[in-house]
Amino acid sequence: MELIFCLMLISLCHHCQASEYYIDDTSGLGRTFDGIGGLSGGGATSKLLVNYPEPQRTQILDFLFKPNFGASLQILKVEIGGDGQSTDGTEASHMHSSDDENYQRGYEWWLMVEAKKRNPDIKIYGLPWAFPGWLNKKGQSNPYTYPDVTAGYIISWIKGASKYYNITVDYVGIWNEKYYDKNYIKTLRAKLDKSGLTHVRIVAPDAPMVNDWKICVDILKDPVFAEAVDIVGCHYPGTLTSEVALQTGKPLWSSEDYSSFNDLTGGGCWARILNQNYVNGNITSTISWNLIAAYYDSLPYTRDGLMTAMSPWSGHYVVSSPIWMTAHTTQFTKIGWSYLHHGKGAGHLDLGGSYVTLTSQDRKQLTIVMETMTHDHSTCVRPKLPEYNVTKQDVTFVLKGSFVGIRTMQMWRSQFVAGTDNSVFFRREADVQVVNGRVKLSLNPDEVVTLTTVTTGNHGNYPAPPPSKDFPLPYTEDFERYNENEEPYNFAQQTGSFEVVMAGSHGNVMRQMVTQTPIYWCSAEKLDMAVNFIGSQNWSNIYVQTDARLVSNHSADGYFIAARINQGGCWLGASKGVFFHVYPQKQKFLVSQYIDKMTVLVEGYTGPIEALGWNTLRLMVNGNIATGGINNNSLFSVTIPTKNTHGFVGLGTSSWGYADFDNVHIEG
Repeated sequence: MELIFCLMLISLCHHCQASEYYIDDTSGLGRTFDGIGGLSGGGATSKLLVNYPEPQRTQILDFLFKPNFGASLQILKVEIGGDGQSTDGTEASHMHSSDDENYQRGYEWWLMVEAKKRNPDIKIYGLPWAFPGWLNKKGQSNPYTYPDVTAGYIISWIKGASKYYNITVDYVGIWNEKYYDKNYIKTLRAKLDKSGLTHVRIVAPDAPMVNDWKICVDILKDPVFAEAVDIVGCHYPGTLTSEVALQTGKPLWSSEDYSSFNDLTGGGCWARILNQNYVNGNITSTISWNLIAAYYDSLPYTRDGLMTAMSPWSGHYVVSSPIWMTAHTTQFTKIGWSYLHHGKGAGHLDLGGSYVTLTSQDRKQLTIVMETMTHDHSTCVRPKLPEYNVTKQDVTFVLKGSFVGIRTMQMWRSQFVAGTDNSVFFRREADVQVVNGRVKLSLNPDEVVTLTTVTTGNHGNYPAPPPSKDFPLPYTEDFERYNENEEPYNFAQQTGSFEVVMAGSHGNVMRQMVTQTPIYWCSAEKLDMAVNFIGSQNWSNIYVQTDARLVSNHSADGYFIAARINQGGCWLGASKGVFFHVYPQKQKFLVSQYIDKMTVLVEGYTGPIEALGWNTLRLMVNGNIATGGINNNSLFSVTIPTKNTHGFVGLGTSSWGYADFDNVHIEG
């Protein structure tokens, strides 16, 4: 009994005494900190941000990029548009064809400018998901067949950013989550250097390795290849790297991570990733997919952003917990600072959680970030991190080396309380005194705490945004408010690329611009159709009308309007709805249940219509009946299968090729 009693006392004493952790640079510094970032792209994820009203648009951008306000992001990664579907939509290429070059398309240029306006030191990183089809060798889907040409295409984008927007691109990737080609990477490096772009660093392979950093084997075997690859960037590594990755001596990045719903669970996931990527894997930069969930709800991975802004017609947005988890690191560090070594400032906490320490180049500033996330907050979409049972703990940080003179540190704390509204994010608490080189504090489960000598931290605030509203009906768009080459607001292109062009006396129209299959990233392009969405997944009884025409040169074979489209993104090919296709030169039409035109509900003769001129298409769905026509002629009334109950409105082309649209009108 006495032995058992003594063991119990030892156990109790263990839990009542603070664990000590040394913060010490006497043996040198760890790896260089390369920054925390967000990714706009990988599927048109910032689509609905562009047309937010003021002041809400400025407020959102401040929460993302303004230093010492919100997330204070240090890297902005953007998609180099390639006219192909890349998760939630397509982003326009700056070169639809080999003799076309335009730097007004899309919204990534605007976003980069806004980020730089707020933080001139933010780093810019470009990566292609898809490539326009003209870079392809016939019969293949491979951007590496002509490495000189593809490298030139990427370099033109980098130069365009500088020439037209005064944006310096700092990093460039290869091909998102596809295989890398050593010869292409070497070629890109050589052409970058020859073009005077020696400052641009290549990140490779941007692939989802999950503990398998295979490119590092090639780096160790091939000195020329090693010289070309500046940074090894992998996706969703699960906080782990490998011995061979460390042997390269290269910076190791999680160049895409997170992918979690931005509620409390997602915020806790992000907090753990930011710390444990370094603690477990020596990873020195982490970039969130995605930057902001500014795409239609019910498209793939809804709300997988650091914050949410999917209602520009109302101005409503949501500042989510991941913004403040980011701030715990970014507001108190800078790119170029250093981590301290494991066991000397980084590691796991004894009773669950982790800590990292970063210091400035002159070692005069010090920041310690702790997280104690439990299994309740471990749900990361890709990959799921292991569960941790974390208990309340007292910790003592013992400051040594360059840091022995520190007397006071600011403390910022976030507390997650699941199932309630009592969570607190990024709250400034009383300064902590350093006594005899020791900092003592108590940590509860599900907290993030920053101790820092940096005094510029700030929890930014704006007035509450307006309440969310449904997409406004009736809706009319004549495209006259846009500049040429702009992508129209609210239209979420799923395949193809739609932009405003001037059509002489007719005024502005929206034209589908892709004339051949892109080098695609996912299977949506196998439809051989260009598809554009608008509205709400919840629309059921709806009327849609548009004027459409084929364009004589590189024309599509037809065009369509649609209602009740039930899904998009890479899974577009399985979409159900009501699709009304018109083939003007054949004077034929068909109505299909599925987007692939295989399940035909009705088909027939349109009567005399304009082969290359304007025709007006009409479609109404009401209950289980769809009716439609062209110009003044009614063409069909058909029963809709019962499973086709609600979805987006859409329009597009029945094959690759040019077609114009104007005077879109939608009523509920």
